[in-house]
Amino acid sequence: MEPEPIQLTSILIVEDDSAMQARLRALMREVAGPEARIVIAPDLATARASLCEQRSTLALVDVRLPDGNGIELIRHMQQESPDTQAVIVSAFAEEETILAALRAGAIGYLLKDREDIELVLSLRSLQRGGASIDPMIARRILDMVPTTMPSPLDTASVPQLSPRELEILQWVAQGLSNRDIAARASLSRLTIEGYTKNIYRKLAVRSRTAAVHEARTLGLLE
Repeated sequence: MEPEPIQLTSILIVEDDSAMQARLRALMREVAGPEARIVIAPDLATARASLCEQRSTLALVDVRLPDGNGIELIRHMQQESPDTQAVIVSAFAEEETILAALRAGAIGYLLKDREDIELVLSLRSLQRGGASIDPMIARRILDMVPTTMPSPLDTASVPQLSPRELEILQWVAQGLSNRDIAARASLSRLTIEGYTKNIYRKLAVRSRTAAVHEARTLGLLE
């Protein structure tokens, strides 16, 4: 299935350091263009307020903020602003932090000490629907993957999808849009969007690509 591009029309930068704020703003202007709306939030409270006022399509989030952890914000967005894609931009690369961010729903993890050109390339990949994972982070993730065969899945731990949800998931795996699925199922597009949100919630994912991957891992799809 083709990855879904992200429309970088409204970007939220959650960062308390003024120099880094300016740097990320300049990088996003280069990637998203002059028409994109860019909002700076120096802390979690300001970020939450901004998301309430106007939803962003992308949030670049630091981990350590004056009033808490950026991963908390990503969990908040998954519940309150599920259409906002989040990418961690941090100086820290501890395995525990990386895994916590990805489990919370982040679709990328970038390091601040990279050159501007490296960050721009990663952000452009994100814009095309790719995963913005710093190469060093990606290597660490691969190192965490066990080399031995996993034991059979405990069926009690597999999310229970309804027959309709499984049907819609099959169509998602075939690359159909919500509009196409609605036509096939003789349902409204809003109804299909409701089903897909339930599927995301049950599989603990935030994108169509991740939903298909997780469903195949769990044996819900061939």
